[in-house]
Amino acid sequence: MSVAFRRESDEEHKEPRFELPIPPGPNLVTPRGRALIDARIAELDAAQAEAEADEPRREEIARDLRYWQTRRVTAILAPAPPADEIAFGSRVEFTLNGEPRTIEIVGDDEADPAAGKIAFSAPLARALIGAGEGDVLPFAGRDDAIEVIAVEATFAD
Repeated sequence: MSVAFRRESDEEHKEPRFELPIPPGPNLVTPRGRALIDARIAELDAAQAEAEADEPRREEIARDLRYWQTRRVTAILAPAPPADEIAFGSRVEFTLNGEPRTIEIVGDDEADPAAGKIAFSAPLARALIGAGEGDVLPFAGRDDAIEVIAVEATFAD
């Protein structure tokens, strides 16, 4: 018998929608990162109310909302970074293979590499954490790839 005659609905042929993956490790956030999570939840709450009649859209919003609510519940406000050592919440000026760069080390959800904000779990951030001004660090197979020029704490307790 043809599949067309036995199929109850199109639901059985839809791709499954998995939950959004939660990054491994602790959910460290800056004060700005915590505010961004709260703002995203408020946006999704408003969108869910507007999409009342659109069931597929409501399901998509509910999925996103579960992710952000989990991130809010698990958020850990990181302590203020030391002024003279690179840590979570530091702004760092450095050269990478001779090219000057400035980045800020932030939480996974706050990361925006185009804006110079990289996650503390990124390889570059891991290479920088613990260093201080004037340090020369290995990165990507080169022993002197990074030279730290300046370190600044970006938030206080």
